[in-house]
Amino acid sequence: MTKRIIGLTGGIATGKTTVANYLADGYHLPILDADIYAREAVSVGSPILDAIACRYGQEILLSDGSLNRQKLGEIIFNNPAERHWVESLIHPDVRDRFYQEIAASSAETLVLVVPLLFEAQMTDLATEIWVVSCSEQQQLERLMQRNNLTLEQARARIKSQMPIAKKAERADVVLENNSTPTALLQQVDAALAGVSTK
Repeated sequence: MTKRIIGLTGGIATGKTTVANYLADGYHLPILDADIYAREAVSVGSPILDAIACRYGQEILLSDGSLNRQKLGEIIFNNPAERHWVESLIHPDVRDRFYQEIAASSAETLVLVVPLLFEAQMTDLATEIWVVSCSEQQQLERLMQRNNLTLEQARARIKSQMPIAKKAERADVVLENNSTPTALLQQVDAALAGVSTK
């Protein structure tokens, strides 16, 4: 049996979580989330967290020994070389987790939520790629509101990713999230039905 593996991606704050939750709740599809694997990769006592603390000092850790994500974000979202260094540690670990979970799953259709699907060169894991897209203005507003960021901080995070337009060019399905949640989810219904009948 060949599995249908949807690689769900997009820009930061474009609506990936909304789509993933709908696929989980509405269609009962297994959701494999790169962000969860990335968090587990830097859990207390992990070799990756040790390497990060060794590079940036103990102040990169919180009092309980866990990673201070805000502090790390300030470093890597303003310094591409440091971001690449951190990602070079985490991405192989995340890829290995995907391999394990895909192999272990008996589901015919799986959804991989990978914000950096293109940037981390993980497109080979999916049989089809869905990109959630919205205007940059909406993206900025959502990100500032959701993460309590300044305009400058939000722009730095968006700039650290491949432009959405470029992702959309390489997608099998583009889900436009410029209007209402209902309109977005109708596109998800169509994509799930339409792509499978190709």
